[in-house]
Amino acid sequence: MASPIVQAIQQICEEKNIPYEVVLETVESALAAAYRKDFGNKNQNLKVEFDPETTKTRVFDEKLVVEDQELPTEEEIAALEAAAAAGAVEPEPELDAEGNPIKRFNPKLEIMLTEAKAVKPDAELGETLRMELEVPGEFGRMAAQTAKQVIIQKLREAERENVFGEFKGREGEIVSGIVSRKEGRLVLVDLGRVMATMPPEEQIPMENYAPGQRVKVYVNSVTMTTRGPMVIVSRAHPDIVRKLFSTEIPEVASGAVKIHSVAREAGSRSKVAVSSDDSNIDPIGSCIGQRGTRIQTIISELGGEKVDVIHHDEDPAVFIGKALAPAKVKQVDLDTQNRVATVRADADQLSLAIGKGGQNVRLASRLTGWKINVMDVNEGKPAEAAEAPIEESAPAAASSEASAKEEEEKKDDEGQEKGE
Repeated sequence: MASPIVQAIQQICEEKNIPYEVVLETVESALAAAYRKDFGNKNQNLKVEFDPETTKTRVFDEKLVVEDQELPTEEEIAALEAAAAAGAVEPEPELDAEGNPIKRFNPKLEIMLTEAKAVKPDAELGETLRMELEVPGEFGRMAAQTAKQVIIQKLREAERENVFGEFKGREGEIVSGIVSRKEGRLVLVDLGRVMATMPPEEQIPMENYAPGQRVKVYVNSVTMTTRGPMVIVSRAHPDIVRKLFSTEIPEVASGAVKIHSVAREAGSRSKVAVSSDDSNIDPIGSCIGQRGTRIQTIISELGGEKVDVIHHDEDPAVFIGKALAPAKVKQVDLDTQNRVATVRADADQLSLAIGKGGQNVRLASRLTGWKINVMDVNEGKPAEAAEAPIEESAPAAASSEASAKEEEEKKDDEGQEKGE
């Protein structure tokens, strides 16, 4: 049966998901700190070997063997310490024959060759000398308190590093979490081992996040701070649509259907360009599913956001025409040098091509990577640019109707005057 100490270490490993070796190293570091507190001195580089089964402890002073050097006298050391305390400028480091700074002897980490040979006759330069120290007695109360603080701090650091490594490897993935609470405009999402933050710009507009609600979020970034790992998650990132397609559609997950690009205005509409190299697979049908079951699942995950699935084409003109769906375009002219596309459509298709507030043409522009200008095929005048919503078409039509009415009234007046 394992000793109580082994059982305690195993319990810590299970609770905090930390490897056994890390916890054992933490205990050894704590024992080294306790030994230094009661029995050690500042020039000892203490290392402890602890056997949790027998509770036996061995303490060593580890030092690197270096060449013999002339040490500064006590007066010189006192003068340097006084100058440092007074805020004086540190002297320039001494240089060797090649102009490199001479490294000063560190009595805590190093031991001179002559002194090392006195301990171990066959000691060599560059060797690490381990000198075992005696443990005079039991540790006192202050040393035990020091060991406790070291264990708490080391375990906390190990847990933070473990969590950081786990979530750093999950950047760009979708994870499931529970909304914990709101702090101002920030939403805190519990991911199990860490509390993630969803800033306002990463939230879907008009979407309500109630405490206890389970949500799927996109891991946007993971950084280490002084308070531990900070995980930023998103519901508005375009790649969340791509990941949901991979999760819900087997053909996308297997690579039979490829997603070329995604354009999204979170909470409103998304456009996804797909294709397949297999002639037996319909990429759009695979994404929509029988009676729309697959795409409806994705739409539900996005809070009712509309999703358009577009067939990608290598010909930019064809691709741009399809990207403007549901509108039907007549002609697409390309300026390849400036990557500007001029799309011509019938008058009754202009509003569909442009979309509410210019959204359809704006998303098509992002999806294809081209700036798109929509024009009336009959008049040949620009109706809409890719990033500018149409606002003046209705007032212009009203103005032309008013002018025509004024002309008719003027003719009627002239006719009445002649009749009289």
